[in-house]
Amino acid sequence: MTRQTLSQALRLLPALALLAGGGAARADDAPLANEVRAGAYFVHDATQANDLSGPFTPAGINIRVGDVTTAYFAYLRRLDDNWGLELAGGIPPKVKTYGKGPATVGSVPFDGQEVATAKWFSPSVLLDYRFLTPAYPVRPYVGIGFNYTRFYDLQSTPAGDAANGGPTRVSLSKSFGPAGTVGASWQITRQFNVLAAFSAARVNSNYRSDTAGVIRTTRIHFNPRAFIVAAGYSF
Repeated sequence: MTRQTLSQALRLLPALALLAGGGAARADDAPLANEVRAGAYFVHDATQANDLSGPFTPAGINIRVGDVTTAYFAYLRRLDDNWGLELAGGIPPKVKTYGKGPATVGSVPFDGQEVATAKWFSPSVLLDYRFLTPAYPVRPYVGIGFNYTRFYDLQSTPAGDAANGGPTRVSLSKSFGPAGTVGASWQITRQFNVLAAFSAARVNSNYRSDTAGVIRTTRIHFNPRAFIVAAGYSF
């Protein structure tokens, strides 16, 4: 994640606090059982992939995935004062994929070119543990669980078609893997809070492209890392 993106995220916190309303949490207020959250995901994919393999494929052909920002939503069910179950996700963003490797493939520019786009649906289910007691307005927390990712609406760009040698269909397999988060929430009133968190998940997928019957494949480790800022409403 770039320093500029982190700075933008942190600047959202005061605005979220104003939306949540004024006043301090009272020590005798027990937390409510349900909470909904809305905010922003700032996602960086630390992509690692094997070089693309297949017929007529030059050595060293690889990819990288661009950063993306999207809306964040979550539902939290509190089991007691410290434990809770969280379902988190966001509006599926359009993710851009760029060529990595040789400057050209044949006479076609490749390195740094946008070669494909995709959308992903990627919810996570987490078991959260919140430190301290409800008497403390600021409470750090950690969570661990699982992530499911499904890719759809995959498109090869004109630059991708040119590098592949013609119109190309691309696909990515589904992924299921561990996920975790660490963050802190600030209870503004009994019902409203703001939070900041960092989350990570293991997302691995098999890539396949088909250019007039010429099949090329690779294994991609997306390694998504996300910074989250959000406001929560309890009821």
